[in-house]
Amino acid sequence: MKKALTLIVLVISVISVLAACGGKENTSTAAGASSSSAGGTAAAAGSPSETAGGKKLKVAFVYATPIGETGWNYEMDRGRLALEKELGVETMAMDNVAESDAGRVFEDLAQQYDVIFGTTFGYMDAMNAAAEKHPDVKFLHATGYKTLPNLGVYAGREYQSNYLVGMAAGMVSKNGKLGYVGTFPIPEVISAINAFALGAQSVNPNAEVSVVWSNTWFDPTTEKQAADSLLDTGVDVLAAYHDAPTILQASAERGVWGSGKDSDMSKYAPDTYLTNFVWNWTPYFVETVRAIQEGTWQAGAYYGGMKEGVTDIAPLGKNVPQDVKDAVEAKKREILAGTFDVFAGPIKDQSGTERAAQGKALTDEELLAMNWFVQGIQGKIES
Repeated sequence: MKKALTLIVLVISVISVLAACGGKENTSTAAGASSSSAGGTAAAAGSPSETAGGKKLKVAFVYATPIGETGWNYEMDRGRLALEKELGVETMAMDNVAESDAGRVFEDLAQQYDVIFGTTFGYMDAMNAAAEKHPDVKFLHATGYKTLPNLGVYAGREYQSNYLVGMAAGMVSKNGKLGYVGTFPIPEVISAINAFALGAQSVNPNAEVSVVWSNTWFDPTTEKQAADSLLDTGVDVLAAYHDAPTILQASAERGVWGSGKDSDMSKYAPDTYLTNFVWNWTPYFVETVRAIQEGTWQAGAYYGGMKEGVTDIAPLGKNVPQDVKDAVEAKKREILAGTFDVFAGPIKDQSGTERAAQGKALTDEELLAMNWFVQGIQGKIES
């Protein structure tokens, strides 16, 4: 996994979509999800829908880890279920498919399904190989950068939501000391942390964000240790780029505001929950599969944000002051209207080098290659 993540950093400047988190290999299967170590499939309930040519469309989704109750896979699967409801297509889900086993799984699925969604970066080469071998099957890959006539890629502008989380953090903080536990130092995570810091600084210019890296996607013990290391320094708001609620719960134990990731996680720390960015993949899934049904789909790169309804923030916690909620909502309206760009200059990095001048904004290519922190962040980007 770490080798794959290093690859992202090296090639991301020439890609057109955001590299997103993959999953740690896991051998357990989430309850209610279809899974098979032999590559078997199980169709979920749904009324099949026909393509323009009269063929009943069958769609498969593949996850690297259990679907769970919150997080990246959970939100992907919510989109899958919405796809069934809105378009009536037949879908199935396989979770716990290790990256090392993905090639065989995609090969098996391509014999039975018309559309296959792969949901982690580490599936890229396996999906590319399967797509080359099965040109009549449509493949959609989350967060990758390789495309073919029958292989498209998709990702989201989560940094927009993370700016709003940072605003809320900066407003509720009493000492201006914020903490952020990162997963791996890849452009997606770096841009999210930078956006969080910029949001906090927009309401509290003296706010500082201390960053530590867990170098994990899912490891509660390591992540708890990383959280405690920041909490011990006196941060009074703690955010994280992790699906598990471990870090959010650690902050609650200390009576510190906390933020989760991907899903509304307020239930894990109701009294100290701030908010966090969330996903809604339904618009993209429905639009894409409908285009495939109608025969108008073309492979390419999709990079949706708040305007497209793909990213958002969870409702702010019950104890968050009303003035904070009002300020965040006002800025959200600006993002939706296209009148505010999170990475519009002037922006300087930690060394004081100007990265975006006044009146200019970072391009998608620059965001997708981001390997630097903004001023006000304490921490290093590890190679």
